Amino acid sequence: MTVSADVDILADHSALLAIPAFAPALLVVGVVIWVARRDRRKGTDDGDDRAHSEGSASSDQDGSP
Repeated sequence: MTVSADVDILADHSALLAIPAFAPALLVVGVVIWVARRDRRKGTDDGDDRAHSEGSASSDQDGSP
C-alpha cells in the first residue's frame, strides 16, 4: 500500500471504538470464571452431597398420599 505525500493520517480510532464493546464482555467472562473457580474449590472443601440427594425424601410428584 502506498500513501501519497498529500495524505496525512492523523488518527485511527477503530481500537478506541472497540474498547467499549469488548470491555464488558471480558468483564463478564472474568466474573463467570471467578465464580466457577470459587464454587469448585468450595465444593471440594465441604464434601457435602446434599445437592445430589434432594429427591430422596419423597419421589411422589402428583401429590397423592
